[in-house]
Amino acid sequence: MGKFVTFEGGEGSGKTTQMKLAAASLAARGIPVIETAEPGGTPLGKKIREILLNRGPCTIGAETELLLFAAARAQHVREIILPALEEGTWVLCDRFADATVAYQGFGRGLDAGVIHILNAFSALSLTPDMTLLFDLPIAIGLMRAKTRAAGSRPETAEDRFEQEDLAFHERIRKGYLTLAAGEPDRFRIIDGTPDVETVHKEVCRCLEGLM
Repeated sequence: MGKFVTFEGGEGSGKTTQMKLAAASLAARGIPVIETAEPGGTPLGKKIREILLNRGPCTIGAETELLLFAAARAQHVREIILPALEEGTWVLCDRFADATVAYQGFGRGLDAGVIHILNAFSALSLTPDMTLLFDLPIAIGLMRAKTRAAGSRPETAEDRFEQEDLAFHERIRKGYLTLAAGEPDRFRIIDGTPDVETVHKEVCRCLEGLM
């Protein structure tokens, strides 16, 4: 079996950049690796992603949001993640089930018990071998996200979640840190404030533990 590593964090935390650098580093060492993301990763998931990150007038309720994420994950796990792991490939995933707990649980206030049941069902109880949580002050992360959106392509422009108020993002950060405290063997908290290369070195140090 390959290794399943998830990259988590709030808006502007740098997780996506770090995942790409980690994948390149693993590939350079001859380790088979793929990069994927949630919501997305499959043709169906990408369609769901367009709905979830909708920047138009369509209103999406919290419960609907939760179920859409679960649907995307169910397809993702079955079509992409599990087959790759069974072939011995490392899977690096930009957000997974922990994001649902942080965003829809802590952020939206939906019932944690329901979310855990839905996560287990949609992911076939798959749990990451390691979760890298990129943590930084909310104000810094949102500023980075807005700067990225200002000069980005339309598909990477500011989305529904980045447009939420500070309190929402503070709840998400608290949620992630609560999850990390509850599973210290799986989580590695990485300071997301330094420069890209410094953070990358810390990511590589963490991944060494899985080799």
